[in-house]
Amino acid sequence: MKKETAPATPPVRVRGRPLSFDRDAALEKAMLLFWRHGYESTSISDLTQAMGITPPSLYSAFGDKERLFLEAVERYAAGPGNAEAVFAQGQSARSTVEQLLKSNAIELTRAGQPPGCMVIASAVNGSPAAAKVQELLRGRRAEVEAGIGRWIARGIDAGELPADTGAAALARFYYTVIEGMTLQARDGAGRKKLLEVVALAMGAWPAPARV
Repeated sequence: MKKETAPATPPVRVRGRPLSFDRDAALEKAMLLFWRHGYESTSISDLTQAMGITPPSLYSAFGDKERLFLEAVERYAAGPGNAEAVFAQGQSARSTVEQLLKSNAIELTRAGQPPGCMVIASAVNGSPAAAKVQELLRGRRAEVEAGIGRWIARGIDAGELPADTGAAALARFYYTVIEGMTLQARDGAGRKKLLEVVALAMGAWPAPARV
């Protein structure tokens, strides 16, 4: 899944000697590990092993585990989880929401990457110790839901939807579908099954009032 506009977390500036490893490649590996296992279940040892670096190199390049995770979320949000592009290219409320759901069904089940949405999956079973991370993830999810709501409100104004449509409730419904598809993908549901869910969800789209 993808986000709407949010301030990027600036990369940690490295002082002293140049890095002895490819920082971008290491960040990609960290993102995939966090995506698969979540923030709290991923240890520094897991990260350094996957990234092929030492703990001192990780701290020098990324600061600490929390800042590494936040940067990994930024990377995910600009790549596999980018809803912003769907919103930017939208033509109508219905087509935009449908495209968002379809693109999620495709990305959540893409071969060669962990199943589900990193932003949704990483939020499961969060503890108070990771309150800052959980707050960031809630913000990411709220941004996408708000983006859906804005398109629905635009559709109401254009007469595409009935005037009495509850934009916030309908946006919450469709974002809940995305959250459900993440759990389905994590449980092994394939792309065909998720696209069937999308078709059923779009069947609930309110019809415009007949004149």
